[in-house]
Amino acid sequence: MTDAGAPGLPGPAPSAAQITAAWRRERPGTPTESIEIVTPIWRLAKLFADDRNRVLRAAGVDAATLDLLSVIRRSGPPYTLSTRELASRTLVTAGAISQRVARAERDGFVRRAPGATGRRTVLVGLTAEGHALIERTVDAVLGRETELVSSLSAAERSVLTSLLDKLMTDVRQCTAGGES
Repeated sequence: MTDAGAPGLPGPAPSAAQITAAWRRERPGTPTESIEIVTPIWRLAKLFADDRNRVLRAAGVDAATLDLLSVIRRSGPPYTLSTRELASRTLVTAGAISQRVARAERDGFVRRAPGATGRRTVLVGLTAEGHALIERTVDAVLGRETELVSSLSAAERSVLTSLLDKLMTDVRQCTAGGES
């Protein structure tokens, strides 16, 4: 769908305010209060994701592997977590964790070992190669993302962080259990 530029050619996307105004004009009474919040969040999420993927491609790692290695690295020494802890901290299913761990193990980034609490517990730890990869990659990713938000002052970042935390909490509560 094109909203600007020559007919049939994509142009700049309309602003959230323009989208809101169009809906209010076309469908008076339609709830539009969310558009100027949700639309920029979706657009920013896409821009951040696309940029992060470019950085990750340059580093030779995919987002799922980065997520897995990051969670283990942030856990502190000895950089080992159970697969259950990994699933909980990454918000993906046990099956997805199993696939991620298998791929990372095949690539030499993690090692699996039986847990001390029972046969079914599997511990996943960083290898030296996995530790080196996450050290290099986290600096590249977080350094780039710091550049992307550098136009905001420390005070603005603090306010935005607070508002996003509040919104995240509220949205999680509203969407828990499939509520609308």
